[in-house]
Amino acid sequence: MLERVRTLLNPDSSTGRSGEPAVGLFVDGPNVFRDEFDVDLDDLRDAARDLGRVSVIRLYLDEHATPGLIQAAEARGFEVVITSGDVDVKLAVDATALASEGTIDRLAIASRDTDFKPVLEYAGTVAIGTVAIAPGELGRSDALQNAADEAITLES
Repeated sequence: MLERVRTLLNPDSSTGRSGEPAVGLFVDGPNVFRDEFDVDLDDLRDAARDLGRVSVIRLYLDEHATPGLIQAAEARGFEVVITSGDVDVKLAVDATALASEGTIDRLAIASRDTDFKPVLEYAGTVAIGTVAIAPGELGRSDALQNAADEAITLES
């Protein structure tokens, strides 16, 4: 029922055109790409594709990111956002803004950082489905999982 209401209110939404929900994936690079998790860019992209039609796929990195990671992400279709300050703040602001615009139907955040709990909670209040993607069993955040409609744990 919610999907039908969103389509009527926003006839240009991707849900109305393709039947698949439009997904925005936001990846907290410094918290996801750690040696102990062994996360693969392809696995993240595939997880987003399993949720619907990917309309936004962003990897947030700090100024210490290796050129190899940046190149690999861009080759796999990620928009790479490099910040000189706190990655969390930029990601949270961008994800909240996208949820406010109503151009996505599902918001997925890949992180283990509980700082993103308010973003998931806000998205839920504006009828955006939410997904918390953990970078592995040890990287799961109970707070993020409980705030999201759905939780995914990437296996190494």
